[in-house]
Amino acid sequence: MSDQPRRLVLASQSPARLGLLRQAGLAPEVVVSGVDEDAVTAPTPAELAKALAEAKASVVAARPEVKGALVIGCDSVLELDGRALGKPADAAEATARWQDMRGRAGVLQTGHCVYDTLSGEHVAATASTVVRFGKPSDAEIAAYVASGEPLHVAGAFTLDGRSAPFIDGIEGDHGNVIGLSLPMLRRLLGELGVGITELWAD
Repeated sequence: MSDQPRRLVLASQSPARLGLLRQAGLAPEVVVSGVDEDAVTAPTPAELAKALAEAKASVVAARPEVKGALVIGCDSVLELDGRALGKPADAAEATARWQDMRGRAGVLQTGHCVYDTLSGEHVAATASTVVRFGKPSDAEIAAYVASGEPLHVAGAFTLDGRSAPFIDGIEGDHGNVIGLSLPMLRRLLGELGVGITELWAD
């Protein structure tokens, strides 16, 4: 039996998710799923986030090059007024989104799925964090949208980027808002009989 930790594969191109895992002592490889997110539907934002995470993880887990690995899939949407908001299509949508969100609270829903390619088992769940938005001015919103950052992230904001000053607070796990809940990941790994400390890279 090798003393090497199990291979860990992240089925996401998100640098924020990769960063969170590395900070927690893990060393995942990145394999992008290529899933058409627009083709995935679900009745609620929380279920949509979970369905997207499952789709990404299952596509990557089926690839022969990841045989034997643990595959992590994640996807985030912002729930506002019962709607699931992903990445805005363009600058105009990002601007309208921020004008709608300011002074309000939304729920950042992040679906998590872990596939064990050795056993064929997988587990999935959604973590939810309330996000309270501040009241940036129209000029601040315009400057933020012009930076390009909101076009690449679910909900058109990040907690660890240029929009951080426009977020008054959160209720729940901050990592979940950035893209991955480490406590949720630990619980899901535990359901598969894997301790997260067994995966530490050093």
